[in-house]
Amino acid sequence: MASSDPTSGLRAGLRGLTTRGRSFLAAGVTAVICAYVLDQDALLRVGVLLAALPLAAAMVVANTRYRVASGRRLSPRRAVAGQEARVHLRVDNVSRVPTGLLLLEDKVPYVLGPRPRFVLDRVEPRGHREVSYRVRSDLRGRYPLGPLQLRLSDPFGMCEVNRSFSASDVLTVVPQVQALPYVRLNGEWVGQGESRSRTLALAGDDDVILREYRPGDDLRRVHWKSTARYGELMVRREEQPQRARATVLLDTREIGHRGTGPASSFEWAVSCAASVAVHLLERGYQTQLLTDTGQWVPGPGTGGNSGADASGLILDALAVADLSDGGGLSRAEEPLRAGGEGLLVAVLGELDEAQTARLARLRSRTGGAIAFLIDTGTWAGLRMLAPNTGGDEFRARVRQLREAGWTVLPVGSGDSVPDLWRAADGAKTTSPYREEAGA
Repeated sequence: MASSDPTSGLRAGLRGLTTRGRSFLAAGVTAVICAYVLDQDALLRVGVLLAALPLAAAMVVANTRYRVASGRRLSPRRAVAGQEARVHLRVDNVSRVPTGLLLLEDKVPYVLGPRPRFVLDRVEPRGHREVSYRVRSDLRGRYPLGPLQLRLSDPFGMCEVNRSFSASDVLTVVPQVQALPYVRLNGEWVGQGESRSRTLALAGDDDVILREYRPGDDLRRVHWKSTARYGELMVRREEQPQRARATVLLDTREIGHRGTGPASSFEWAVSCAASVAVHLLERGYQTQLLTDTGQWVPGPGTGGNSGADASGLILDALAVADLSDGGGLSRAEEPLRAGGEGLLVAVLGELDEAQTARLARLRSRTGGAIAFLIDTGTWAGLRMLAPNTGGDEFRARVRQLREAGWTVLPVGSGDSVPDLWRAADGAKTTSPYREEAGA
């Protein structure tokens, strides 16, 4: 909540005179001048009355001392592109006197819709009023809401004064996330499930499940027999199973995509990256997001982030992701090399032969590699950002990555992410385009 900051003084009230108030003031001044010229006392009284009414209204409105507080609540705070969110406003009268007529207006970016306006007749002492409005955006991003403006008016409509609150909020519109089917993926970490249980069973008790005590470890995990043997605290570590790791690489190069707006290949890539990242997090992967610019969003377990926190951080980063002016993927290669083994899912735009070769060499450092390779030539009718390489060259890129061990999913305009993801385990798809591309 934030308290309003009133502006007092007759000068502020005069600036807030409405058309009606200015007309009354002009008519009153004119009548007074005519009364002096014509020596008409009755006309003088009428002129004084006409001029005094708007001046009195301006004085009263400008010096109104309503103690009003406001609050705003977003539901949800992260909205999905194309879906509505609701903004709830609350106005509290914290004074001991009732308010007059209040007009509320909240500042909203034009992409979310028109500015909402509300009229509150009267708020009793210590009372409150709640109103709400809906916003919707087809474009992802971060949009400021507020500050809320309060307009005070007199009963005759002579004067209106705006007072602004200081508090504002931000609505985050994230890309659309599609539910993906469960498929078995190459490169799943062997330290999960039954395979991990068998590994622990085959290993020696002292060699595998014990380690030195570290500050913060639960004392219930202390292995007293080994502590007595080694002369220092030893704890079990079988209660901390290692998690599968995954990296989602998003290609944001402007030269690798075509089109603008929600129908562009880049927006498809952002939605695909969001869907894959959320799906892998739900499956228990320690998932991180990486872009060709080197931007890195850590996964759960880093800095105390939970799975829900990591999902929110990744979606927040994708909400503001934009096209970059880079020419290659070199800035993302070093983080991939340092990340060690794990699953790599790359959402790629148009590649040349050298970029494809560099990606092919990265395959040896990952436990599994899946590439959504976008054929930008199928985004027909959209703005050309790079020359069309043609179907033959695109199929050559697909073949080159597959020969290096990548699972390549060719993407055409109109393909759905769930259908493509289902093909990651070798299942048949029904897309005529992918059959033509040799998927």
